[in-house]
Amino acid sequence: MNTASLSILIYHRVLARPDPLFPGEVDARLFERQLRLLKYFFTPLPLPQALQRLQDGSLPPRAACITFDDGYADNAQIALPLLQKHGLHATFFIASGYLDGGRMWNDCLIDAVRRAPAPRLDLRELGLDCWPIGTLAQRSAAIAALLAKLKYLPCRQRQALSEQVSLRAGGWPGRETEPMLTVAQLRALHQAGMQIGAHTVRHPILSALPERQACQEIVDGKTQLEQWLQTPVDLFAYPNGKRDRDYGARHVAMVRELGFTAAVATDWGASRPGPQLDLYQLPRFTPWDRGRLMFLWRLRQNLRQTPPDAS
Repeated sequence: MNTASLSILIYHRVLARPDPLFPGEVDARLFERQLRLLKYFFTPLPLPQALQRLQDGSLPPRAACITFDDGYADNAQIALPLLQKHGLHATFFIASGYLDGGRMWNDCLIDAVRRAPAPRLDLRELGLDCWPIGTLAQRSAAIAALLAKLKYLPCRQRQALSEQVSLRAGGWPGRETEPMLTVAQLRALHQAGMQIGAHTVRHPILSALPERQACQEIVDGKTQLEQWLQTPVDLFAYPNGKRDRDYGARHVAMVRELGFTAAVATDWGASRPGPQLDLYQLPRFTPWDRGRLMFLWRLRQNLRQTPPDAS
């Protein structure tokens, strides 16, 4: 019996230091600890190599890949040096429309609530209620609730709302807080041997878009990255990534027809060789436990997780 399995981990940011507002967010010290655990207990592989070995039957037991979504500057500033220090590889899925000074809607909203003066943030004029923010716990709860309210709105509406929230909270933060990669940093990741994948242009929920617009988001994101890097981009990550909620069969077909060789989702589970393997709906796992034992236990549980039925 072949016990080989592939765990694909998802990260977004690696902060320089812990964030009191988001105590579960990965910081440099925690990321390095997790890299050490992966090296000791798993077999880390570059994603393209792992996918090839999944198909030819040579995948080792407990194989693992590291991926990042969206395209944050700290991927190049903090994560890359740590990956290089430990001789590890990652794949970075980039939402191309936010590079060189862009801000994702969720970051606009998070920064707004973080900076808003206590004790409350009144957004009733925007139809978003009035939120107590006198404590860190209240700010965190307000952020979670607002993100949930805006996530599935049309792209332009959620971006506009998040910008209005920011203005009501005291205006835009300075340039030093801009969180996304520059094109130069993207090229540095590529030149360091990291894999670059596409993640659309503006990170929309594909299932919320008309079919033609969804396809254009995928095409334009791929094309822009290929122009910047002068190399084919053949891996894709579905924004938000929950099967049958954030994307569907028609989007899987688009990705395949556009020449991508594989695509990753965000449903938990591990991939294994065999007839059930779907290279265009690969499950991924988000590690959030700070403790060593819990991190390893969660990875073990993920290996037992059954991905959604592809039928």
